[in-house]
Amino acid sequence: MCLAVPARIIALTGDKAVADAMGNHWNIRTTLTPEVKLGDIVLIHAGFAIAQVDEEEAKNTWQLFAEIAELEEQEKHKDSPL
Repeated sequence: MCLAVPARIIALTGDKAVADAMGNHWNIRTTLTPEVKLGDIVLIHAGFAIAQVDEEEAKNTWQLFAEIAELEEQEKHKDSPL
C-alpha cells in the first residue's frame, strides 16, 4: 500500500525543501513539482512532493489522521487493566 501525506513547504532552496505535516518535519525534494512555492501544501511520497493540494483537502486529511490516532489510543487503553 502506498500513502502520500499532505504537508506545507516551510523552507525551500532549489528543489530541496522542508515540509511540515502536523508538527512532523521532513526533508523532501520538489523535483516532480517544480512550480511549488514556500507555503504551498504538497502530497509527499517516498521523500518527494508528488502533487500540490489545496488547504481544505489537506486539513480534511490531517483531521482523519488525528481521529485515527485518537481511536488507536482509546483501543490501547481499553485493554489496559488500569
